[in-house]
Amino acid sequence: MPLTQTQPDAVAQTYAQSLLEVAHAQGGRAKVEEVLGELEDILELARQDAKFSEFLASQVLPVKARSASLGRIFKGRITDTTLNLLLVLNAKDRLAHLPAIASAFDSLAQAQFGRVEIDVFTADPMNPDQTRQVRDRIAQAIGKDVIVHPYTDAAMIGGIRLRIGDQLIDGSIATKLRKLRDQLGEQGAARMRAGMGGILEN
Repeated sequence: MPLTQTQPDAVAQTYAQSLLEVAHAQGGRAKVEEVLGELEDILELARQDAKFSEFLASQVLPVKARSASLGRIFKGRITDTTLNLLLVLNAKDRLAHLPAIASAFDSLAQAQFGRVEIDVFTADPMNPDQTRQVRDRIAQAIGKDVIVHPYTDAAMIGGIRLRIGDQLIDGSIATKLRKLRDQLGEQGAARMRAGMGGILEN
């Protein structure tokens, strides 16, 4: 069974917080970002290589055997901080939590450094200038350093849709048209009810 991306739970939050404190104590922001990059690289490798993903998530492999394999694979290729996390998770039989822990760690790191990651959806791909303009306008509005992840959504007619964490801010034309249609429908129904009332009163 391969690794699956899940929402961070209490376990993931606990590990992420501990990792953040350790990394920050070892080298501040630079160290935190280095560890974050390594976690993202490991998860990307797992997404691309099904066998590696199953190796991390397997409940069958003995802890000692997998620990030795982790050392052979990663020793000298990632920081001791990240490798130690993998070894601890393996010892606790919680390597399958790695995607959720990495997600929680990313959120904690961004919050600590005053950064916000925002998903930006548009009907057509944005060029670098447009992406920069969107990032700068959002940063000015919220007063934080913004990291923009641009996406295209063919279902959109135009406009822009932003997602900040669980919050969705929709400024697309399709949404405006839908709201207008709903509004007209409500007004039409109200007029119909008013007309029926007048007929009944006569």
